[in-house]
Amino acid sequence: MVTLSADSFSLNTYDVCALTDIGNERENNEDCVGYSYEGGNSLVLVVADGVGGYEGGEQASRMAVDVTLASYREQGTAVAPEKRLYRAAQQANIEIYDRAIVVTELRSMSTTLTAVAVEAGMLHAAHVGDSRLYLIRGGKITQVTKDHTVIAERVRQKRMSAEKARQHPDRGTLTRSLGRELIAAVDRITLPVESDDVLVLCTDGMYNILEESEFVELTAEGSAEAIARRLIDTANEKGTYDNLSVVVCRMVGELPARAESTSWRKRLRAWLHSRS
Repeated sequence: MVTLSADSFSLNTYDVCALTDIGNERENNEDCVGYSYEGGNSLVLVVADGVGGYEGGEQASRMAVDVTLASYREQGTAVAPEKRLYRAAQQANIEIYDRAIVVTELRSMSTTLTAVAVEAGMLHAAHVGDSRLYLIRGGKITQVTKDHTVIAERVRQKRMSAEKARQHPDRGTLTRSLGRELIAAVDRITLPVESDDVLVLCTDGMYNILEESEFVELTAEGSAEAIARRLIDTANEKGTYDNLSVVVCRMVGELPARAESTSWRKRLRAWLHSRS
């Protein structure tokens, strides 16, 4: 296994590792991962999977990560984290869209984006495409984000089983991505997090190979770096055909008290209802 990019850090509250790997069959890596510690208890995590061929896909995913992190930081703490993250995702979309228009060779480039801001005991996500955010809590795993693909839409409409969709040749055909349109349709999610939660952001090269039960097993113990490497290594051993990327965040300390408000409770109830 050749690791192309890995980074990790640990604080009293968060233990984080971002890792990307070319996989077994690809000649280049169109995935990109990153994170930024914003001070205090604020943290931003990002994963992106580029589309558009060798150069286009690599540039699109790298721009998505870099611009999202930079824009989030530049907006400052006067702006609420969920709004900062949404604006950052839209800024990344605009810059990718503009680059594709100017550079003819990159006109087909776009990318997925799954970005998470964790602050004051709350998780805020901005999501486009088919990379995923998983929440693992108490030995149970929940896919927080929805896949924006043609096949996933069929599954949600009960027109195809999840088992059949997993093997469908068109499972990666996106219905949304960053860079295709001037304004991107971005899902926004807000949820409370708890101590001992594990967040896993990953690209389809990983979750198409690993079962959800394997995610639970492989994240059960160890540091974020050990978990990330275990996930990458296991997927490679099983014979992945794609690039592999993962960001792991463990809530290792006592989380700051979150403000008691009805807004996140309503969002949580609505989100749980949408999953039922």
